[in-house]
Amino acid sequence: MSKSADLVAAIKSRADDQPVRLGLILGSGLGHLADQLEGIAIPYSDLPGFPVGNVSGHNKKLVIGNLEGVRVAVFGGRSHYYEDGNPSVMRLPLEVLQGLGADHVIATNAAGSLRADCPTGSIMLINDHINFSGLNPLIGEATDQRFVPMGDAYDPALRAALLAAAAATGTALPEGVYAWFSGPSFETPAEIRAIRILGADAVGMSTVPEVILARFLGLKVAAISTITNMGAGLSDESLSHEQTKAMAPIGAAKLELVLRRYLQSLS
Repeated sequence: MSKSADLVAAIKSRADDQPVRLGLILGSGLGHLADQLEGIAIPYSDLPGFPVGNVSGHNKKLVIGNLEGVRVAVFGGRSHYYEDGNPSVMRLPLEVLQGLGADHVIATNAAGSLRADCPTGSIMLINDHINFSGLNPLIGEATDQRFVPMGDAYDPALRAALLAAAAATGTALPEGVYAWFSGPSFETPAEIRAIRILGADAVGMSTVPEVILARFLGLKVAAISTITNMGAGLSDESLSHEQTKAMAPIGAAKLELVLRRYLQSLS
């Protein structure tokens, strides 16, 4: 058996073998959502080979259970490229998610905004991305599956469903383009000016590798950013991870409303 198959079997032995409908990858400020599931929590340290991130403010566990009547697998925090230089670090978790029966994944992240109409505390639905880092998690993949089309990487039907959920809850959810910088340092004002010219609406240090991997595996994808700051040079605020952790819950509360409404539409 493969490593992912072994993990799927081990997880099912603890959480039963009822199939999972979708996966949620939680960014900063949303970790509490995992605690609200009716199910079982498995620390990443109990899953051999699973990446254990070292970012403060993230709950490092896989939770499987019901949320709004839908069986989901929630990844409480992700490992990032900037932690060990591996852009494919989330491949095993996504393979496990697929093995648990999910057909789509919703990723969330904390991001810096480049738009005045997406201020700190708001949320943004990602409709495309710019891989500004130039890194790719499929480098080294030996099969022709590595040539993944990315024209509709952010599934149009999933985006429409999330927009409907936002409208139903009265939550503003503008769409925009997310640009991935490798981190962990924040972007410079010059980099922010450059990426705005290239068409980005928000910047961050995650999500894009996961989207590429998910599409490679055949999973449908949606992603939402919680805006924790304006990009460097666009405001007088001082950028820091402490600020990100402090501001993330504001957008996360709005994001939770949208996610719960979306899940209600599935159940």
